[in-house]
Amino acid sequence: MRQLFENWKRWAKLLKVEVYALYLAYRDQRVSRFAKVFTACVVAYAFSPIDLIPDFIPILGYLDDLILIPLGVKLALSMIPSDVMIESREKARELIQEGKPVNRIAAVIIVLIWLAFAALVAAKFLRD
Repeated sequence: MRQLFENWKRWAKLLKVEVYALYLAYRDQRVSRFAKVFTACVVAYAFSPIDLIPDFIPILGYLDDLILIPLGVKLALSMIPSDVMIESREKARELIQEGKPVNRIAAVIIVLIWLAFAALVAAKFLRD
């Protein structure tokens, strides 16, 4: 059991480095426009303190943390040139040692998505 926990911690640290590296890489001019947009969305969501699916919802609440973020990272990594990622990983390791960036814009976007969803549901029930 302890070994499993250690493996999860190691995997989480690797994922953290990859997200920071993507944060740096999407700003690079060698990255295509589509890859920049997709990567910016993945990074914003990963850094956001607010989940699209709240954690208090049983099973589904952790789905984004366990599946959506790693899948988004994997897709974004496949879109970015390897030399850009090598440079970005080095810079990301330095960033992690100094402290992590906070993305308040991502939090605002997630809150707006939830408010829009709530408005749609309210409109649907008020119409009926």
